[in-house]
Formats: sequence, C-alpha cells, structure tokens
Amino acid sequence: MPHQRSGVCLVRQELADRMASALPPPPQATPIATTPSQHLSQSFFCRPAEVVAPELIGCLLVKRQADGELLWGVIVETEAYSQEEPACHGYRRRTPSNETLFGEPGRFYVYVSYGIHHCVNVVTGRPEWANGVLLRAAALPAEPEHSAAGPALLARRFGLDRQHDAQPARAEAGLWIAPRPPLLAAWLAPRLLSPSAANPLPSALVQTSRIGISQGQELPWRWYLRASRAVSRRARGDRRPRRDGLAETLASLAPGQPASTVGKPS
Repeated sequence: MPHQRSGVCLVRQELADRMASALPPPPQATPIATTPSQHLSQSFFCRPAEVVAPELIGCLLVKRQADGELLWGVIVETEAYSQEEPACHGYRRRTPSNETLFGEPGRFYVYVSYGIHHCVNVVTGRPEWANGVLLRAAALPAEPEHSAAGPALLARRFGLDRQHDAQPARAEAGLWIAPRPPLLAAWLAPRLLSPSAANPLPSALVQTSRIGISQGQELPWRWYLRASRAVSRRARGDRRPRRDGLAETLASLAPGQPASTVGKPS
C-alpha cells in the first residue's frame, strides 16, 4: 500500500499549500510615533494613581522585541488603585508578591490574576505606599480592535509576565511608556476640555467605576478613551462609536503603511 500512503501525503500537502496561500501576508512595519529616547520621566509617576491614570490615556506602551523591532500601542483604558482602599493589592498587607507595588514609582508591577492571566500596572505615588495604575487596554495600529482590549489580552499581546515585574519603565530596559505623539496630543487637546459654547466637542475621556472587583466599586477610578473601539467595557449608556476616531488618527501617523504593529526605531 505504499502508493496509497503517498497519495494521502500529496493530498495533505496540497491542502497545506492552499491554507498557506489563504493566509494574509506578513505585516509590514509601522514606524513608531516616538523614539527610544522619549519616555515618561520618573517624576511623571511620582503622583497619586488617580492623577496619573487619566494622563496615561493616549500615551504609548512600547516593547523592544528580540529582533530589535518595537511593538507599540496606544493606551486607551486605565484604572487607579491606592493602599487606602480595599481593591488595592496592598490594602491588607505587604507580601513578596506585591512588594513591587510598595517600591519606587515608575516601575512595572505585573501580577497573576486567577492563577492564569497576567495584568500589567505601573507603580505611582511614593515609595512605601502601595499605589499604581492598571493598564486595562491598548489600541495597536492596523490590528483587530480587541487584540489588547482587556488586562489579560494586553499582557498576552505584548508578551508580558512576572519576569517583567519590578522592571523600570525605561527604554534601556526594553519596555517603557512614551508620551502622546504630537499629532495624537493635538487631536486630544480640545477634547480634554469641558464642552462649552466655544468648545462643543464631547469629552475625550470617560470617567467611571472600576470593573472586575468585589470592593471599592464606588470609586470612579477608571478612565477610557471615548473614541476608541478597543476599550474593554464601556460605561452604561455610552454607546460604542461606529467609527474609531483613534484608529483614523493612528493611520495618519504613518500614511501609506497598511500594517501592523512593529517598526524598527530610526
């Protein structure tokens, strides 16, 4: 029966070739809208989490890949946590697993949720006081809207785990947060003001209660970018936009580049 097995192999190979030809081509590099020298200073994080969290919206989470390319996305949703409230990991006691949260501001705090999912935070406030911002969602250029729409998805897409815990948010460490690109900052600026006759644009940020917690739900310490469709969960009454204003702005950051997530720094 050797000839029958050979025929089966040919059929399998033909099916494999067809499947391979149906796959989309590898993504082209999208130039990053920042440089490794541009990262938020430690002083930016030396403020309370509820102050830092909304200001992180529109900033870039950047990771240097093993091949030198940069994976990046726009932070579109954050939550603040502080030691004095029961939803914070440092509320009850200081332990080896939450030690980073009590450390110096400007470091990443990565923990495991439900024993399987990683969640990425950045430490804020002051040393010896548990304070931090959870990065809930990010929008990556030319990628599916929900590729990083949620803490676990964000950590998975960027390949972040406990090995990144306590790592400083600086370019030389390979993982950092960059300021809002000028074009994105200009787009956001008038939308961060309160609507008025002179400024009729709706507010860019939605401030609402945190989700996925059993205590401290009354604190309105979650913020997200209204125009983004990459938000993990919208507040009640806030309808998902038909068009993604952020995605359109991101496309203009790198005109003519149809894809994807990474680009070597210039």
